[in-house]
Amino acid sequence: MSGRRSGSGGTRTATVAVVGVVVALVAVLLGLVGPGGSDAVPAASTSSSRATPAVGSASPTARPSPSATRAEGGRDPRSGLRVVALSELPGEAQATVALIDAGGPFPYSQDGVTFGNYEHVLPAHPRGWYREYTVRTPGERDRGPRRVVTGDHDTQIFYTADHYASFVQVSR
Repeated sequence: MSGRRSGSGGTRTATVAVVGVVVALVAVLLGLVGPGGSDAVPAASTSSSRATPAVGSASPTARPSPSATRAEGGRDPRSGLRVVALSELPGEAQATVALIDAGGPFPYSQDGVTFGNYEHVLPAHPRGWYREYTVRTPGERDRGPRRVVTGDHDTQIFYTADHYASFVQVSR
């Protein structure tokens, strides 16, 4: 970039700020972040590391989700969470749900463990009601931030792309 100030770092700071604004604007335009940004789910897009092409759908023996009926405004009346169709999730999340339906095998030893809901973003239930499963994140060396959390013996499905900071409820 031209016009770099020597020693002040001002141009670099301004450039980082502009890049941040541009990235946020692109995310909003692509539908990756909703108006509040808290419970957005990536659209079926290949331009984001969190959104990937669909890889099929859940198995034909998949159990129907009690959240299949959307409330007015696209929110589940009990949880208050935005409801999205399984087909709207990234392909890796759809593959994780298919593995859950099949009973595994799961790629990570932590898959299927009790989810504590310590963030209190999901509705309160007794310990052991929720289970969590890793959703692979392309480009991540570790488990990454994405998870599928199930409840009520895997009949309710929730998805987080931001490591439990926000969730959406998934309908089949």
